Amino acid sequence: METTRTLPEPVPALAMTHGGKFHADDVFSTALLRLLRPDIRVRRGLRVPEGFEGLVYDIGGGRFDHHQQGAPVRANGVPYAAFGLLWREYGPLVLAKGIPPEAVAEEAARFDEKFVQPLDRDDNTGCGHLLAEIIGAFNPVWDSEESADRCFEEAAAFAGVILKKRLEALFAMYRARTLVEAALARMENGVVVLERFAPWKGVLVPSAAVFAVYPSQRGGWTAQSVPAEKGGGALKCPFPSAWAGRTEQELPAVSGIPGLTFCHNNRFLIAAKTREEAVAACLAALQAKEREEAASGEKAGEGAEEEAGEGAKRAKPAL
Repeated sequence: METTRTLPEPVPALAMTHGGKFHADDVFSTALLRLLRPDIRVRRGLRVPEGFEGLVYDIGGGRFDHHQQGAPVRANGVPYAAFGLLWREYGPLVLAKGIPPEAVAEEAARFDEKFVQPLDRDDNTGCGHLLAEIIGAFNPVWDSEESADRCFEEAAAFAGVILKKRLEALFAMYRARTLVEAALARMENGVVVLERFAPWKGVLVPSAAVFAVYPSQRGGWTAQSVPAEKGGGALKCPFPSAWAGRTEQELPAVSGIPGLTFCHNNRFLIAAKTREEAVAACLAALQAKEREEAASGEKAGEGAEEEAGEGAKRAKPAL
């Protein structure tokens, strides 16, 4: 049965894991512990010494091992490995450093599902996982004289970079949310203007926003149409089809916007020289969509009238 510790014990200065060949499980466990306590000393061995005082993982049958009978299994059926057990204990503590307290439990569960569980599953079943294979490649080859412990340290440092980058990306997403929500509050005519780029889809897709405008890393300004739904290819309002794929020389005349320099062939993104011109492109796209919808409605109405007229003719009795 799965349990959750609300107050994790402090990470001690000493820890131990198994020696010999290492895997993504014990390597990422080590990386996680070093995120929490950079000065932790990790020993490797084939058995836990009598009276060892420290945190033991992936060996010894204790709280952070999973090789014994009755080892913990998640509610969804994915068995825990040492990495998952340590994440369950200490993951919320790591996340609390960079996201709001009310989001910690949800993000800890999401990180477990997306990142930790695939590695735990591979360690328990041998099902295969690319990152686990990469970590495994750090082991000395069969005829090498390299120290397995030194190779383990290389692998743990590599895993530490990956883990740190994944967490930094998550923390950055929450910083972006604050910035984008403030810009959304200032939205006009469905256009949200960001003073600097920040990941915006998580906030704007479910909102009433239709376009996001922000400074381009290449200079000038960019505008993007907001997707109609998360992960979908449909757009709330594509840029006009007449702009798609046109050259920088053609676009000003076609669009009527002097500083318009690019429109993606798939009509989801434009580039312009100024913020005002990027916003003008968004407003022009909205107007073009309104005209298309109006024309489509008139056409549908004319079709209905014609069909009704034909029906009346067919229904008219012969004299």
